[in-house]
Amino acid sequence: FIRQGKSPFDFPGLTMVRTVDQSKAINYITGSVMIIAGSGMCTGGRIKYHLVRNISRPESTILFVGYQAMGTLGREIISGGKKVRILGKKHPVRASVAQIHGFSAHADRDELFRWLSALQRPPRHLFVVHGESETAWQFADFLRERTGWEISVPGYRDEVVLD
Repeated sequence: FIRQGKSPFDFPGLTMVRTVDQSKAINYITGSVMIIAGSGMCTGGRIKYHLVRNISRPESTILFVGYQAMGTLGREIISGGKKVRILGKKHPVRASVAQIHGFSAHADRDELFRWLSALQRPPRHLFVVHGESETAWQFADFLRERTGWEISVPGYRDEVVLD
């Protein structure tokens, strides 16, 4: 489909919602509706209001297409939480929850390595600051083995003095 140059987001009936008022109007739709939201881990934005409206409805499905980091509402939902706190209140999870793996908004290890390898001058020191701890350390080791660079994975609230 995509290889044919077609967009999966170009189909009859699709309405792009750009304003808060349009987003609020979705809550008054009584028939079936598919909400495609960009708030990746359900940590903020309009998706929280759509979840409040739909997470307790057994006829709803919440489909995650991206990674859900530890400690986020998205991870709590896909991990099978029976009740989740959204906007300060607990809501029972009665909707079906599903996940499609394989989509990511981030470059993978090899893409990042290719990008770093193309640098004119290697960095004096490289800090890996994204991802969960174990994965960050694995990536740092991967890069260190291939480049010989000085690489660190700072912990939460670590401070580094740059000169």
